[in-house]
Amino acid sequence: MALGVVLAGGSSNRMRTDKALVEIAGRSMVEWVVGALSAVCDSVIVAGREGHLAGYRCLPDAWPGVHGPLAGLATALELDEQLIVVGVDQPFVRVDTLRRLAAEPGTAVPFDEQRQVTCATYAPSCRVEAGREADDGGSIQSLLDRLPHRTVEEPEWRSWGEDGRSWFSVDSPEDLAEGLARWGTPGG
Repeated sequence: MALGVVLAGGSSNRMRTDKALVEIAGRSMVEWVVGALSAVCDSVIVAGREGHLAGYRCLPDAWPGVHGPLAGLATALELDEQLIVVGVDQPFVRVDTLRRLAAEPGTAVPFDEQRQVTCATYAPSCRVEAGREADDGGSIQSLLDRLPHRTVEEPEWRSWGEDGRSWFSVDSPEDLAEGLARWGTPGG
């Protein structure tokens, strides 16, 4: 079974507060994401944190100068396990989508106008290249340009009942209002 990884290392500039702690219907965004991953994974970690999220196993970034989610992904890949990753700002993620991704034997990334790199599964074989990409200051997108992976196209993810909510990023209060208007409370 894959290890669940919540990518939570960003600075939350547009939200103007720590996105992980933003509450939606009485639960923080990190709680919504951990809850969804816990339904699919035996273990869940929060990557990009120095351990200041009470109640969660946190893993500080090994590449703290790297901007974006690559530092958290590269650090988690050092654990040498199959990973299912979700951004902390994706509280609308669907458990059914995560189950489909968990069934993938390697790296698989949904495509919805672009690769949805923070709602995907990554094989342990990505570890070395992810470290190189982090050393070079790259991104997950540029990492995937160099790695074999399966692209999950829209007809397939739609057949799972997915409508794009799983990778909808809540980066601002306006995004949160939009997500709630479109899909209601997360987990629904």
